[in-house]
Amino acid sequence: MSVVVVIPERAPGEKFPVLVAFHGRGETLKGPERGARGWVDDYLLGHAAGRLAHPPLTYDDFENFVEERRLNALNQALAEHPYRGLIVACPYLPDMLGRDSPFSQAPPLAKFVVETLLPKLYAETPALGTPAATGIDGVSLGGRASLTVGLLRPTAFGAVASLQAALEPDDANDVASHALLALAKNPALRLRLLTSNNDYYLSALSLIHGALRSAKVPHDWLVVSGPHDYAFNRGPGALEMLAYHDRVLRGFAPP
Repeated sequence: MSVVVVIPERAPGEKFPVLVAFHGRGETLKGPERGARGWVDDYLLGHAAGRLAHPPLTYDDFENFVEERRLNALNQALAEHPYRGLIVACPYLPDMLGRDSPFSQAPPLAKFVVETLLPKLYAETPALGTPAATGIDGVSLGGRASLTVGLLRPTAFGAVASLQAALEPDDANDVASHALLALAKNPALRLRLLTSNNDYYLSALSLIHGALRSAKVPHDWLVVSGPHDYAFNRGPGALEMLAYHDRVLRGFAPP
């Protein structure tokens, strides 16, 4: 496995939450070395972190895919609690899009993340090093991976989230049942589904949101503006992901 780790500039002794962030299927097809750099090279993660650290955010930062109300809410949240930064670990993600349940394909990846990657990050980076300060997220195929890994290993994380997760309508009850089991093991776990108005997984994710709500699973549900493509990843995707985990992994409400 190839993993790219991004560590913020820091003051002596400063420690950060950890975010495991999975790329989409386009980077899977590029192979481990290039694929693991998806968030850094293709989705411009560093630019997003820099803009969050120096608000106010503008329409240009979102590739013009943002509504005024959402832009104002994020800028208000940043004014109240400035962005402080995350250690972002970006593993290469093998292709997990199959016809089987997404949870049936995830155990080997979950084992790697929880038993190999996280201990190494806690030991070798300025990480806070607790499950409550550790999140997992990803876009498209990466969102499929983050939800399944996070819900299979809920005691390892404080937040499990996804961006435009590549899931199907038939996955709704499966996700809801795994979420209930996960919350039984970790009642403090924060769960989020984010999609967009032109995401081709919007209908499926709306059904999953409904299944979670019917099962009385607390979760954050957000539909933002934008397509399912690289412009979204560079704009709303990167900004929303970093802003969310920087807050919830530090004990604040999401923006």
